[in-house]
Amino acid sequence: MNPWIKRSLLSVVGLAALGAAGLALGAYLGDRKAARRIELPVAAVAIPGDAAALERGRYLFASRGCADCHGASGVGKAFIDGADGGLYAKAPNISPGPGSVVAGYRNEDWVRTVRHGVKPDGRPLFIMPSEDYNRLTDADLGALVAYVKQLPPAAGEAAQWRVPALVKTLYAAGVVKDAAEKIDHRLPPTPPLVEDGSAAHGAYVANGCIGCHGAQLSGGKIPGAPPDWPAAANLTSGSGSALARYASAPQFIAMLRSGKRPDGSNVSPVMPFASLAALSDADATALYGYLKGLAPVAAGNR
Repeated sequence: MNPWIKRSLLSVVGLAALGAAGLALGAYLGDRKAARRIELPVAAVAIPGDAAALERGRYLFASRGCADCHGASGVGKAFIDGADGGLYAKAPNISPGPGSVVAGYRNEDWVRTVRHGVKPDGRPLFIMPSEDYNRLTDADLGALVAYVKQLPPAAGEAAQWRVPALVKTLYAAGVVKDAAEKIDHRLPPTPPLVEDGSAAHGAYVANGCIGCHGAQLSGGKIPGAPPDWPAAANLTSGSGSALARYASAPQFIAMLRSGKRPDGSNVSPVMPFASLAALSDADATALYGYLKGLAPVAAGNR
């Protein structure tokens, strides 16, 4: 064999071995990070039982993304299924039925999990986007929990994950973060809110967009997402703004309901249109007004 070719092959093999070893170490460090314990004292919220609160909880469950991952019954479903060994995620059963992961939850455990992304035992939730729910008012969080607790019992199981070594490595390095890392746990919950179409009302609804579009809502590639997922759109008025397509709130709301832009083209099905279509006209209009008023941020700055 030509000595140059032989040296080149040996170099490639050596680099591959180093790469594999690096991924193995990264995966180990990622698993260790996921097993860390987070001390987070929280206060319980009141769990109501009146019809109005349960209806509010039903609406929040449908419109804020809970059903997109856990299913309308709460039994859980696969919501990411990357091909060829890519990321796979199936949400757990949160109904009161057999195999429920919330069967032993105390009220404060619901607060810690939903609002802070931390399990009752102190470990972080890996994919649950608790940053979207951190700002829920106490009344809304209580109503949401009340609704989940009264779901018809259904048999299910714990969360199922398949996390590639590269994603674990990025997680260990802090490129991919769990919700507990993203949340400022010192912030108090949003005070009682008047749904009046104001900027505060729109900002409250927009909290549900943070998980994919980032804290600044300027979009970009979603860290850790399957590689075939498109970048999240820029929801500010900065470069590459998606809001430029929508000249009015009705056009924006029509997209949320149909998954189609005003020109008839399809928005990526990665968008959670099942929940977005469930937004009330009041919430969707307030969201549009808030997004249109955001200061410009260049696309991709999350």
